[in-house]
Amino acid sequence: MTRVLSGAVLIALAVAVVWLAPPAVFEAVAVAALFASTEELIGLLHASGLDVPRWPAVAAAIATLSSFSGVIGARGLPLETTLMAALLGLALAVMSGRRGGAGAAGAAAGALFPSLYLALPIGAVIAIRESAGPEALFLLMLTVIVSDTAQYYAGRLAGRRPLAPAISPKKTVEGAMGGLIAGTAVFAAAGAWWLPIVPASARIGIGAAIVGIGIAGDLFESMLKRAAGVKDSSGLIPGHGGMLDRIDALLFAAPFFYVVGRFIQM
Repeated sequence: MTRVLSGAVLIALAVAVVWLAPPAVFEAVAVAALFASTEELIGLLHASGLDVPRWPAVAAAIATLSSFSGVIGARGLPLETTLMAALLGLALAVMSGRRGGAGAAGAAAGALFPSLYLALPIGAVIAIRESAGPEALFLLMLTVIVSDTAQYYAGRLAGRRPLAPAISPKKTVEGAMGGLIAGTAVFAAAGAWWLPIVPASARIGIGAAIVGIGIAGDLFESMLKRAAGVKDSSGLIPGHGGMLDRIDALLFAAPFFYVVGRFIQM
């Protein structure tokens, strides 16, 4: 019941923010989500044995997102500039922390990881809403939500064969197929209204790709948690774990959808 109630609240908030919030509020929520997920990711990296400098990594991730978000006040600053500045600043932070020896490379790579794994995909979410409108972003999010839900219940009802037992033993092939069918159907059907310029056959292909890439994103985060020896990224959301646990599929699906949108000129 806790999972259902908190899930309903999350969906209601997501709908309100995507459809109704002005750009400044939407981007502020994106920054808050980035901060929370970066904190969780750094916790996972620490638990995995990587001595990542926390606050420099957080600052670098927010600086990277600033290329997409006017809330931080740096919209228009080229993304390559923010990434180069982040790389330089993090290298100096790792050196100043005297993280020499065998762990230096891991600490440096881990410090940059939130900027690439979190800030760029969340930036893609902002860019999708800005360039293609709330309809396109909501279609993406609805596809991921329906797929996740279908995977969960199809797996519980009919799951027999493990999908990736070394990474996430509870995920099943049957659950993934249920999510693939449901998510693709939603994208293909709802896309007729929200992406009318995309032919039906292309919507089916894009929807299936979004679901498949989202499943990969889910498994990727599961791999990080398994390496850290934890079940959830945090206890932030009752019944659902942490912020990372909620956006793991979107972190892979959003960049894909953004790139596809550039080609079809959404």
